[in-house]
Amino acid sequence: MSYREGRFWQPDVTVATVVADGGRLLVVEETVGGRRVLNQPAGHLEPDESLLEAARRETLEETGWEVRLTAFVGAYQWTAPAGPDGRGGRHFLRFAFAAEPVAHDAARPLDDGILRAVWMTPAELQARAGEHRSPLVWQAAADFLAGRRHPLELLQALP
Repeated sequence: MSYREGRFWQPDVTVATVVADGGRLLVVEETVGGRRVLNQPAGHLEPDESLLEAARRETLEETGWEVRLTAFVGAYQWTAPAGPDGRGGRHFLRFAFAAEPVAHDAARPLDDGILRAVWMTPAELQARAGEHRSPLVWQAAADFLAGRRHPLELLQALP
């Protein structure tokens, strides 16, 4: 049964933050499904927050960095590969933001599954593409590095 025939479907809405400083990008190393992977600070939108609030919150929770969002980089759709059970993969709708670091709390505990936050040059991140959590990681970074910046005002949370 397809979505058009009445099957319920809902993508995972996520945010990611491309934090840049001195030619380096802030990346998290995390464990997912027993595998060590690299990702931007990223996570799910929660029901009581805007996309901008979610991006700031996820960055703080996963890295200990408070950031200032500077631009909207882009919106991305991706369907993960089918799981071991053969069922279709989850569908993600990711909103990526550019940000600059403001303050770091090195004593702040990081989210479960996050091993560490690390600064990498774009070349280092690209060289480790086989470790990226998904193709969304490099696509958002590449778009940011290509200068894609849109006003944050494009995204509005209505009361």
